[in-house]
Amino acid sequence: MTGVGMSPGSDWLARCSSSPEAVRRAWASEELAAIPAGHWAVVEANLMCSVDAMHALRRAGGNGPVLADSEAGLAWWLTPVDAVEYVVGTSQGLTVQPPAWKLLCPPVEYGYGGRCWMEKPDGTGKLTAPAALVAEFRSSSTTRAARQGRLPGR
Repeated sequence: MTGVGMSPGSDWLARCSSSPEAVRRAWASEELAAIPAGHWAVVEANLMCSVDAMHALRRAGGNGPVLADSEAGLAWWLTPVDAVEYVVGTSQGLTVQPPAWKLLCPPVEYGYGGRCWMEKPDGTGKLTAPAALVAEFRSSSTTRAARQGRLPGR
């Protein structure tokens, strides 16, 4: 059952939890809801690097949901569960959270607690392809280093 005034994206997030009603209650109380990874993997990254990567991935039509925390300077990308195969060992500043890790998130409609959705879940289950994410972080890293007059690894 979709919550009153709840978007398809928020409804999808709630249904990714083992207790959708608990998620809806948390949001109704303006609390962040703890939704465990499992339906998807969570890839953590620096917020500003994520903003750069989002623009390029959006042009290519490759963005899935991305949650930002302005206070912590972090972003969390929702990707298919096989993300670890693509991310581990890349040294691009990306970390795959363990499968039982809980993403503390607001509903799609609005943010609070310093968190908001930079790319909102749309309810379809669309996720960011981890290979594209790694490639874009690699490209963005090289571009940033070139602007600063240095190359990565030097």
